[in-house]
Amino acid sequence: MPRDPVAKAFAGSNPAPRNGITSVPRPALSHRQLVIRLAKLPGPPTPDPALEQVPTPPERAAELLLGAWQRDDLEGRTVADLGAGTGVLALGAALLGARSVVGWEVDPVLVAIAREWATRWELPVVFHPAEVRQATGRADTVVMNPPFGAQRQGADREFWDAAFRLQPRRVYGFALAASRSFIARRAVQAKTRILDLHPVPWELPALFPHHRARSRPLKVDLWVLERSESP
Repeated sequence: MPRDPVAKAFAGSNPAPRNGITSVPRPALSHRQLVIRLAKLPGPPTPDPALEQVPTPPERAAELLLGAWQRDDLEGRTVADLGAGTGVLALGAALLGARSVVGWEVDPVLVAIAREWATRWELPVVFHPAEVRQATGRADTVVMNPPFGAQRQGADREFWDAAFRLQPRRVYGFALAASRSFIARRAVQAKTRILDLHPVPWELPALFPHHRARSRPLKVDLWVLERSESP
């Protein structure tokens, strides 16, 4: 049995980036079309550094969502978005055919923005103004871009805990590369395995007063976790 937590979470799975993807019809929107739609969504009007309110780049959101669609984790599925922000992942999931989507977001201002766009696009998405630890119910798929823990160490922990608590078929999420060991250990505890883990390009724009550079690159991973014991 591998001792390294990442290796252990990979055990019994193929870590190839496209593992689990089979030949399927094309999605309703191409990558470019989805990026264009998601780019229309506004970011937080006054980002709160304590909450690490950093928008998900449309390109990365599209990559996550189309990967989930190709694995049959969106179309006709129930989806939960933890820390939904202004709704980029939640609304994108609905655009790609999710049967229903629930977004959990603690900031009521961002919830109002997300609800406005869900109404404008006539999408089956419900947003709850609540912390992720209050997330309840079940979901086929969880998507999320949790805080990276730059302001408060361990800020992402409750997001991963909530994701596993909802007992989805698969979890799709972003995290700093420095969090690999923690997430892998938590995945093993939750009886999930790593279906895919790979780095993605990520530029952090200057959003907060303490940001000096116009942008800076971050080492970010895209995770795909699968329940070892399917419901």
